[in-house]
Amino acid sequence: MKKVIVVGGGISGLCSAYYLVKEGYGVTLLDQTDMTNGASFINAGYITPSHFIPLAAPGIITQGLKWMLNSSSPLYIKPRWDMEFFKWALLFKKSATTSKVKKAIPVLKELNLKSRGLYEELLASHDFDFHYERKGVLMAYCSDKAEHEERKVAEQAIREGLEASILSKEKLQEIQPVFSDKVKGAVHYQCDAHMTPNHFMQQLKVWLLSQGVEFKFNQKVGGFTVKGKKIVSLKTQDSIFEADEFVLASGSWTSKLVSSIGLDIPIQGGKGYSTDVHRPTDITLPTILVDARMAITPMDGFTRFAGTMEFSGNNNTIKKERVEALAKAVKTHYRDVEIQPDELNRATSGLRPVSPDGLPYIGKTSKYQNLTIAAGHAMMGWSLGPVTGKLVAQEIAKAKTMVNLASLSPDRFK
Repeated sequence: MKKVIVVGGGISGLCSAYYLVKEGYGVTLLDQTDMTNGASFINAGYITPSHFIPLAAPGIITQGLKWMLNSSSPLYIKPRWDMEFFKWALLFKKSATTSKVKKAIPVLKELNLKSRGLYEELLASHDFDFHYERKGVLMAYCSDKAEHEERKVAEQAIREGLEASILSKEKLQEIQPVFSDKVKGAVHYQCDAHMTPNHFMQQLKVWLLSQGVEFKFNQKVGGFTVKGKKIVSLKTQDSIFEADEFVLASGSWTSKLVSSIGLDIPIQGGKGYSTDVHRPTDITLPTILVDARMAITPMDGFTRFAGTMEFSGNNNTIKKERVEALAKAVKTHYRDVEIQPDELNRATSGLRPVSPDGLPYIGKTSKYQNLTIAAGHAMMGWSLGPVTGKLVAQEIAKAKTMVNLASLSPDRFK
């Protein structure tokens, strides 16, 4: 049996392990934490074919500059001297063009639709049980500007063959009466679905353990041993791990890991925050508050409030003002819904690995024959978990991949 080491215990790492097991590989999974927190556990849990426009889109640079020095804004960039961030930001700027976005749209749409199908196959397989609902996602807006932009995206989504409808204020109040009068309307993407991420992660981990996958917790990778065009082993503070194939599903830490073996894969950690409310809220539909860049999800037994994007380096620091901004947005958009101080104090954060062009890195590198990258998914990490894992397994098995990987190449910024 060929052995594969997967570095990273987030959704991409666990899904890679799942499909590798299905292909008959022996898998060892390493993570630098105890695998109980991070972006894969605290995200909004959306499966989003509606998110077919990459983060690096025209206009985002201008908006980001306006928000840059406001630490409570939806998009916050902490001023700091960081050459890797400067390089990434330049690539991001070059990617935020109409022509590049046009090329990215069919790629993201295909990835999201196929990943949604794989989630539904997982559910039907009964390998393990998990919460999954196809109620769609609302994009709710208060301002005229947001309404104009969301209507344009909705019209494009419909042209792309996605299920979406524009809801008036009155219709929105009918299906979700908990909204305040300040919400003018919404786009309802019926093509989307939602889950409870932390429950799914735990159940998948239990299944992987039952299939013989070895988990090595609190193992920080310190380097690799290379022979020619192959990686022979990697070392942590505790041990040396040898394998036939290596998968880096290491999120925001991927750039630093691969730099030691001569690879340049630009990724920056975009921090998101979330807090859970374990009491009735009367919120029944997953919703993105467009003006606040915030997501609310009715999960299995609780409601999750999540959002914001913060570029401040790879850290898990909780900025009080950013958590308070979430609470303020909830109070504006909903009636009789308020996040209490003790719930705000339990807020946590996670790092989304953001590539400069908004597309993930999935596939082999040209420099090493037995290294596969699965990182850089930005805010679509949860949505793209299964398709990423499936593609990793197909690459390693040298099978035809279900998606053309050319535009996802880890070498594309060489």
